[in-house]
Amino acid sequence: VILQMKSLRLGNVEDFPFVEPPDSRMIRDGYETLHELGAIDERNELTRLGSQLAKLPIDPRLGRMILQAKAEGSLHEMLVVAATLSVQDPRTRPLASQDAADQAHAKFRDEASDFVALLNLWREYQTQSEHLSSSKLRRWCQSSFVSFMRMREWEDVFHQLHALVADMGLHPNTKPADYAPIHRSVLSGLLANIGMRKETFEYSGTRGSKFHIFPGSGLFKKGPKWLMAAEIVETTRLYARTAAKIEPDWIESLAGHVVKRSYTDAHWSKDSGQVMAFEKVTLFGLEVVANRRVVYGPVEPAKAR
Repeated sequence: VILQMKSLRLGNVEDFPFVEPPDSRMIRDGYETLHELGAIDERNELTRLGSQLAKLPIDPRLGRMILQAKAEGSLHEMLVVAATLSVQDPRTRPLASQDAADQAHAKFRDEASDFVALLNLWREYQTQSEHLSSSKLRRWCQSSFVSFMRMREWEDVFHQLHALVADMGLHPNTKPADYAPIHRSVLSGLLANIGMRKETFEYSGTRGSKFHIFPGSGLFKKGPKWLMAAEIVETTRLYARTAAKIEPDWIESLAGHVVKRSYTDAHWSKDSGQVMAFEKVTLFGLEVVANRRVVYGPVEPAKAR
């Protein structure tokens, strides 16, 4: 709502005469999310990226992923991922057949990314639907512990998103994209849902949070050093669901507008003939870079001098 109002120049959402005004905390959270996505600047003004996002009538996080995927050359895969994040997980796990369901789902699993597991399921379903009749496809879904109706819903949303980006003049890639461009695209919309593994299997997240990988994830046994998650949910404890391994340098390149940088131990380096310092980079309180040696001159010219 905030994004659309800014795009239509309807003034501040706080001042708009809504019949039922939204809660002030929800408005604040909305602004924080849009700033995290790069849709608004420090003065809460719409950015160029925000104007593009406003044209996509979908969740701004998914819209941000789609726009990044265009730049990364992974738009087709991102449309599949965005569609599945919009619907209920099609994989089923009945209480009476949990082991059989886990076995059936294992063929789609990926130890580095639950998003790749979903892409594997999508590709297999598309292959089966090309060769099987409707009744046989239903039987395949049943034996694979996959909901036929949810797969159809997933397909419907994918085609809607495909038509939407086509209207905007965006063309999905025809060659399969690699791991990095797909996951950088996903990460662009999930910057607050990242974590770094400590010595145990607990992860330190943004804003002081602590969480674990959900037991049903393909990453559960071999937790990567850095990960992102489609959602952080609370049951008996905080869990990261639909997670994937990421590289820390992706975070810095995508979150340049929201990271905080601090510098310590400025000193003269005789070898390089420059003033050097140690840089720390944090994102919403989570340390992304601990002690990087950098040239201090461009940071504080007067002090370096």
